[in-house]
Amino acid sequence: MLKKFSIYIILFALSFGVKAEDYPGSFADLAEKLMPSVVNISTTQVITTRSNPFPFEFPPGSPFEDMFKEFGEPQQRRTSALGSGFIIDKDGIVVTNNHVIQGAEDIFVTVNGEKEYQAEILGADPLSDIAVLKINSDEKFFPVKFGDSDVARVGDWVIAIGNPFGLGGTVTSGIISARNRSIGLSRYEDYIQTDASINSGNSGGPLFNMNGDVIGINTAILGQSGSIGIGFAIPSNSAKKVINQLIKFGETKRGWLGVRIQTVTKEIAEAENLDKARGALVASVADGSPSDKGGIKSGDIILEFDGKKIGEMKELPKIVAETEVGAKVNVKVWRNKKEINKIIILGRLETSEDFKPKLKTEEKPKETRIEGLKIEVRSITEKDIIERELPKSTSGVVITQIDENSPINYLKIGNIIIEAKKRNINTPGDLNIVVNSSLRSSEKTILIVIYNNQNQKRYIGVKLD
Repeated sequence: MLKKFSIYIILFALSFGVKAEDYPGSFADLAEKLMPSVVNISTTQVITTRSNPFPFEFPPGSPFEDMFKEFGEPQQRRTSALGSGFIIDKDGIVVTNNHVIQGAEDIFVTVNGEKEYQAEILGADPLSDIAVLKINSDEKFFPVKFGDSDVARVGDWVIAIGNPFGLGGTVTSGIISARNRSIGLSRYEDYIQTDASINSGNSGGPLFNMNGDVIGINTAILGQSGSIGIGFAIPSNSAKKVINQLIKFGETKRGWLGVRIQTVTKEIAEAENLDKARGALVASVADGSPSDKGGIKSGDIILEFDGKKIGEMKELPKIVAETEVGAKVNVKVWRNKKEINKIIILGRLETSEDFKPKLKTEEKPKETRIEGLKIEVRSITEKDIIERELPKSTSGVVITQIDENSPINYLKIGNIIIEAKKRNINTPGDLNIVVNSSLRSSEKTILIVIYNNQNQKRYIGVKLD
């Protein structure tokens, strides 16, 4: 019976074209070869805290104020953190995550679980969570090389080596579970997902393919309690560009378009006569930015950038960031229901006003029913414009109430409708006219433009009942 069962297994494997050599018998030889190139990183940092041991404050001039003042003095304590990294140059250049070394006063690197060295930061980039270190030593080290992460496929075998929980030199194996993951940790996300066990302390360590090439930098885990079979790594092809800039300049130099973008929904595509929901919709254009100078306008849909098609909105920032500063690129946009081309000379993100966006204040409610949208609005006031730091010429209506069955029930109270069906909205009456005329016609989808509560311009395709 057992023999018969074994034959079935073999036949099942052969029917799917699976070969025995596709399954590694052991990772031992590969791990032994790579171990000297993977490092453990420990950092120290002095934290200053001020605490009041009493549940109250002594009033100024109180005789107890001087008596107990030392209890409120700043207290300093030294903290430490652990992470991983890998050597990419025989002179001791190490790659790790920015969050591993951020704020560190002293950085120590342990090579192959034996000798410890002090290291310094050559450059760090919080946006991609990558940092490059240099070991302070004249010794020669064993580097690893980067592989091509673009050819890595879902289902490929991978191994991770790192320093989980400070244990050092730990090897785990698994497969690539998914590609192009976005989990909301950083501005530029295109993670490789793996089920190789990754825990606290693995951050900054390498994810290797079966050739021993680094195809990812282990960066994040899903869940706070440790590995649950879902880990994320920065693809090597994205990382290499950042690493090269950090080594050469000590900082990054990313391309900058100067636009705020949003997703093209099915409704927006329908309202704009676009064949399907694709590209990135330009919500606003920064004054004096490369896009402004190149003729890009709010409402344009960017379909192609420098010959690369934009399938989804999230693809554009990554492609732009990886393009050389000062490059002259062709941008294909959809405007007024046809394709047009614009030539843009890219600026540098790190020197732009967009690099550190300002936070804006939110707005409050008031009165006039727009029955077609099942909302209530009020005219915008001068006070709104000043408090929210909007352009002085802004006109529109502020949403003060939204019914549950409204076709725009996903918007927020305080959002400002500034345009509807390509017509500027100055009063609630203007909006009513546009909505009512659309309800009477065969065109039941209208395009409205809003400022959201962060003062970002957004285009919304609305299907009227």
